[in-house]
Amino acid sequence: MAIDFTLTPSQRRLQLESRRFAADVLSTAASAEFLPTPEERFLATRPMYEAMVAAGYLRNCILAPAGGENASLVDMAIIAEEFYCVNASVTLTMVGTVLGLFPILLAGSPEQRARMLGPFLSKNGAPLAGCCSSEPGGSANAGSPPPGEGVRTVARRQNDAWIINGRKKWVSSATGWDRQGADILTVVCRTDPDARPERAISVIVVERPASGIVFERAIDTLGHRAHLVPEFSFVDVSVPRHNLLGEEGRGLALTAASFTGASALVGIFAVALMRAAFDFALHFARTERRGGVHPIIEHQAVGYALADAKMMIEATRCLSWRACHAVDTRFPAADELAIQAKICGSEAAVRVIADLMHVVGVDSYDREGPLGRLLQDALALPIFGGGNMGVRRRQLHTMLKRPDYEPLLTSGAA
Repeated sequence: MAIDFTLTPSQRRLQLESRRFAADVLSTAASAEFLPTPEERFLATRPMYEAMVAAGYLRNCILAPAGGENASLVDMAIIAEEFYCVNASVTLTMVGTVLGLFPILLAGSPEQRARMLGPFLSKNGAPLAGCCSSEPGGSANAGSPPPGEGVRTVARRQNDAWIINGRKKWVSSATGWDRQGADILTVVCRTDPDARPERAISVIVVERPASGIVFERAIDTLGHRAHLVPEFSFVDVSVPRHNLLGEEGRGLALTAASFTGASALVGIFAVALMRAAFDFALHFARTERRGGVHPIIEHQAVGYALADAKMMIEATRCLSWRACHAVDTRFPAADELAIQAKICGSEAAVRVIADLMHVVGVDSYDREGPLGRLLQDALALPIFGGGNMGVRRRQLHTMLKRPDYEPLLTSGAA
């Protein structure tokens, strides 16, 4: 048996390089979050995002067989932790773009990959992609049969084209830098109104420029203040028939597969936010006396709270790395581990950051400090990428009900 969480020399270099880039470049994006409107905040991060692309980090998140330089989801997790720890908004723009490309990476033909991935493999510009799954009114029951609505965005075939109509919401960077649409949108839509859900939904790629993408509003989010999540419509958007990904009607399975890796990364996001909060609280506890004789870290309650936070950071990182490695190796329990990392990490982050605010006290309520922002960012983790209550726990529940479910499979001891 070999259990080893030691980074390889190349992974250690990637970690240190990412940490330096985050400190030198991403730290300068903090001021963007104080601008008045969501779009102004998002546009202000473009130079930092362009710097990420130029430094090769977007290319580093695309798997080598598709032309990128990424060796594994673990490598992507290493980058994500270092970046998200410093600026969650810009990091989410990059990770959201990678999520938008996942359906192409998983189900795209060689011709589709060659045609669609070019801008994302370059080290120039600021290419964006989005996975258009969520819809107004919620998408927790995307596969619901009648009388449920399920996916409401519709694509109908017309000669050699698909005509897409519908509305989407909460899709990272979907309307692009100029409201005209991201470079690539992988759109989850209903292609057969009469088929059962597992045969009714497909994923179709909309490439920029595409007329008929109608911007409605930029959501003014609680956290991730400089990241764009718009509400928008597809109005008779015409797409070539050959932009269908994989087999027609198999879109639900493709979407679920695309979100597996993303689930594990949410656990890493949680690690990053807890880590940033812990670093601040530890420094505060070591240096602040709050009118007393000794730094407050000398008080047992403070020391215990810091110890509890650090244990949760380490436990969440181990679970998330385990989940990422399981996805990389196609381990049979990868889906379960990824969902566990998402639920456990996201809910731990909210709890740990709130506890660390108790350590710092009322000064944590000052926007000049980081803890309020970190908590606002953390609040999104349990409810996006498949909400923990509406989607993720239900998926685990479904696994547990299977007659062939093996509880020890996640540990490799089955």
